[in-house]
Amino acid sequence: MLDWDDDATPKQPQTSNPEGPRPVNVDDKRVINGETDINQLAPFKYPWAWEYFMNANKNHWTPLDINMAQDVHDYHHRLTPSEKHVYENVLAYLTTSDILAMRNIGLAVMEKMSAPELQIYQARQVYEEALHTWTYQHCIETLNLDQSEIYNRYRVVPQINQKIQVANRRLDAAMRSDMNLRNPDDLQEFIMSYLFFAAVFEGCWFYNGFSPIFALQRRGLMRGTGEQLQYILRDEAMHFSFGLKVVNQILEEENITLDPNAVREMWDESEAAEQAYADYILRDPILGYSAEYHSEQFRFVANRRARTVGLEEPFPGARNVSPWLDEQATMRKEKNFFETRVIEYQTGASLEW
Repeated sequence: MLDWDDDATPKQPQTSNPEGPRPVNVDDKRVINGETDINQLAPFKYPWAWEYFMNANKNHWTPLDINMAQDVHDYHHRLTPSEKHVYENVLAYLTTSDILAMRNIGLAVMEKMSAPELQIYQARQVYEEALHTWTYQHCIETLNLDQSEIYNRYRVVPQINQKIQVANRRLDAAMRSDMNLRNPDDLQEFIMSYLFFAAVFEGCWFYNGFSPIFALQRRGLMRGTGEQLQYILRDEAMHFSFGLKVVNQILEEENITLDPNAVREMWDESEAAEQAYADYILRDPILGYSAEYHSEQFRFVANRRARTVGLEEPFPGARNVSPWLDEQATMRKEKNFFETRVIEYQTGASLEW
């Protein structure tokens, strides 16, 4: 609050406090292990993190904004048993995975960031992961699927459970309460956990994971679900891009090198889990999409993520068999939700079949 002198001229606030903390020097900010005040946003050292936050807010939506009426008809009258198997199991995997992502950012990663502009974008990311979980639940409810059965598949279907267990083990490493990021071993453990999260979990498994439903959408089936996944994919593309940028920044600031054996093990374990998952959900190929197709695209995307953080391609020669996938992530159409909103929305529990 400003003081006023007799001439009604505001006095400038005191600019220094010899008995208090020193002003923040922007050059002292660091991604982790920083010594500056975590509560002081600006001046930015990482303006790109603030840009991520501003851009994320341009992709604001909710699942209730998208008409699902055609999906109800498609699921109950047009999808083959093989297509239903694909659709249900993709949702079963995604529902659990986004909760894992939300917990990892909110409980493990944010607290270790020592620059507030990074934390602010990650707070938005936590919200988006919760929104994505709502979206899958909305699809399941609208189609009147057995929610208990769908949500429990990650526990009872081995191929889905395998991916969740790999993610749990690798992400939980960053949640250790005794982790000291000034300790070289702990720092390596954290950076490998975060690399897995950005490059594999979000950068490959999520990015490639929507493709089976996009394959249905491209044939005019389940278009409402496909549109919702497009919005989610646009979020996820920002998530892994941000995460890989943070990985690069930490490697530079902390002057560390990733263990090549640990990186190789990460890619091999991730590919094996993805292959088993693809073989299960696509045990009977659907028109235009197969397990081989899905796994090859995983390997191609993995190569791209590796290059982003200066690593060798883990799967040299992998082909881009889904060139249309990038178009889904960079969807440029702007939708006026107020013109397309379903006015009288009904959930699956109240619909007549």
